[in-house]
Amino acid sequence: MRITVKPLFGAAAAAALLLAACETVPATDAALDDTGAAEAAPAEPAEMVVEVHEGDFATIQQFVTPGGVSVWLVEEPSIPILSLRMAWEQGEASDPEGLEGLTSALVYQMNEGAGDLDSLAFATRMEELNMSFGCGSDSETVYCSASMLTDNADEAMDLVALAMNEPRMDEGPFERFRREQLISLKTRETSQQYLARRALEQALMPDHPFARETSEESINALTPELALARKDEVMVKDGMFVTAVGAMSPQELAPLIDEAVAGLPATSDETPIEDVDLRDPLEAPLVVDLPQPQSLVIFVGKGPARDDPDFFPAYVLNYTFGGGGFESRLMKDLRVEKGLTYGVYTGLDTGDHLNFWQGGGSTKNESAGAFIEGLRTEMTDIAENGVTEQELEDAKAYLTGSYPLSFDSNSKIAGNLMSVRLEDLGIDYLDRRNALVEAVTLEDVNRIAAEYLQPDNFTYIVVGQPEGIEETASLPDPEDEEISLDDAGDQEEHNSEETEAFPDPDHG
Repeated sequence: MRITVKPLFGAAAAAALLLAACETVPATDAALDDTGAAEAAPAEPAEMVVEVHEGDFATIQQFVTPGGVSVWLVEEPSIPILSLRMAWEQGEASDPEGLEGLTSALVYQMNEGAGDLDSLAFATRMEELNMSFGCGSDSETVYCSASMLTDNADEAMDLVALAMNEPRMDEGPFERFRREQLISLKTRETSQQYLARRALEQALMPDHPFARETSEESINALTPELALARKDEVMVKDGMFVTAVGAMSPQELAPLIDEAVAGLPATSDETPIEDVDLRDPLEAPLVVDLPQPQSLVIFVGKGPARDDPDFFPAYVLNYTFGGGGFESRLMKDLRVEKGLTYGVYTGLDTGDHLNFWQGGGSTKNESAGAFIEGLRTEMTDIAENGVTEQELEDAKAYLTGSYPLSFDSNSKIAGNLMSVRLEDLGIDYLDRRNALVEAVTLEDVNRIAAEYLQPDNFTYIVVGQPEGIEETASLPDPEDEEISLDDAGDQEEHNSEETEAFPDPDHG
């Protein structure tokens, strides 16, 4: 369905539009001012075309605002809340060399004061409006989110516009960011997750921007002025994505969005980063010594891209192998039967530049060798013998039946729509997704198992003081190659989750 509308700007504009319907003035006509001189008639706002996707899962309205911003909107009149997402496909990996952490500094400051409002006044104003606003980043993306009552959406979006167009970057909040980052540099050296990721990046992609890390020098080199300049490189109108869910029409939402991003540059000269070409897997486990009673084991191998026909067979297979919690083979064998761990997980990680199959779990130092051997045994079995028809049906039933739970709030719907947009899956993806899962056959799954889940396809990293590992690999000389994590702080958040099932970022 295709609908053409004119953007509205409040009640006055609505009245003007109604009047214009009764009496149209040709664009070439002119009015007279007090002196009798002719004045050019103001140009009428451009028409806005709304494409409507009437899906079984959701009705999505797709349009480009008069200001040139691409929007997907799901109208939900029964809930008086507007949830908004904005995203740009540039992230931390494109920070300039020597200024690692700059994008993190930028997004940290985005709700720390704007215009005449300092950090405290900005936070107070958000509380008064009963709204939230904040930004974040990862290796490939910068994003901002806002949630507000539709009754005061105009005022709430005025505050978002102030943050987007006039962020203060005051030295006080900026110094707080520096302190937090410098503390994290010290604490990450005792984080098993951080050390495992760092070793993995050194082993598999040491020369890629994903493997660059923050340092004391790079954090101390950051300034508010550099963060503001970074904003103009990343947050631009060209290529910007917006998703929204709430009790609001395209005509009402479009001017609010255009006002919010009015001060953003149209384009940027930012150069896209290259795809990651993972090195060959190490022939033996790589051990990072850390005095701990338990060893953390992670394993990573190549996985299919999100648009690869192999993705959905791999996604369904992953549930049976290690992604299905207590229903997965790894949990049944390594926890329930052998008691080697409280939890073990696997998952597919997809992105624009890197796709891999990963997993991990923790075990006592004394049983680290047995834990890795158990992983390899289960991989060999599923690669050689495949899964059963019952396992396939159970996986598909769970993955299709649980999918609606990812859409039980406006915020979740907006977030999932943004994932669809960033992955370029198509506006009808939500309706096609379960059918794609159901279409996976036993032959598909077992072919993927034989291709991807060979034990020698994976690199194994162990952090702790493991026992029972007869042969180990060595790290390259750290003086020759830089190693890193995208965000040490993010890894700290995973410490409490290392025994939980790996969360699929795409929800399938």
